[in-house]
Amino acid sequence: MMSIRAHALLGLALLGACTATPAASEAIPLPPPHAAWDYQIGGAYPPPDGVEVVSRDHGDDPASGRYNICYVNAFQAQPGAEDEWGDLLLRDANGDIVYDEDWGEAFLDTSTGAKRAGIADKVNAWVDDCADKGFQAVEPDNYDSFTRVPDGLLSAEDNQALIRLLSDHAHSRGLAIAQKNTAELAGAREANGLDFAVVEECGYYDSECGLYTDAFGDHVVVVEYTREGLDRACTGWGDELSIVLRDVDVSTPDDEGYVYGTC
Repeated sequence: MMSIRAHALLGLALLGACTATPAASEAIPLPPPHAAWDYQIGGAYPPPDGVEVVSRDHGDDPASGRYNICYVNAFQAQPGAEDEWGDLLLRDANGDIVYDEDWGEAFLDTSTGAKRAGIADKVNAWVDDCADKGFQAVEPDNYDSFTRVPDGLLSAEDNQALIRLLSDHAHSRGLAIAQKNTAELAGAREANGLDFAVVEECGYYDSECGLYTDAFGDHVVVVEYTREGLDRACTGWGDELSIVLRDVDVSTPDDEGYVYGTC
């Protein structure tokens, strides 16, 4: 999960693939717009009253009676999980693994078709678990990893090629698939087969919410990590979008730092 990220040029929004992947058909349900929601990727717990949409880690079960989004870390390795990825980890010119310094996560190498296929095999196995458990959608995180690696080791085209593999598979299992952050590629969402957006801090970054609504309409769910960001998001988009305030560690109510709020 990335709450602070680099912003690439908005001109990248025009990037797309020559072979377009259609978005989900109308038979695949999307999260209900402007619904109360909760971001529970740090641990599952009973949703607060009125919550209709919940995002949880693929290792957890969906929340009964809600629209459930399944979180998978698709472009980076979880801390300590490097051995699970082998030669799919991104390495620099010295052969050293490249890490996201904010979160201690190794970047995955999306730079070749063979490596993208290897990553997709593993991530799509999680997607299968999500479908088998009864989730309605999948949220592949760190789509914007290409903006945070040094020396141009990855490109927007690389990550879009991987997301298309994931969207094809999600749709084949009857799941909607979210674009996670990455406002600079929102304009290419149809070519990449992305159905709705899960965005962090578009209120805090002020102008970003509009970039997502331009591409996805009101099918945008927003998590803010500061009161300032929540106030901005609610003032500008509170009548249209699903917005929640969470603590940056997305902890559970038993944790001292737990935060939950809405417009």
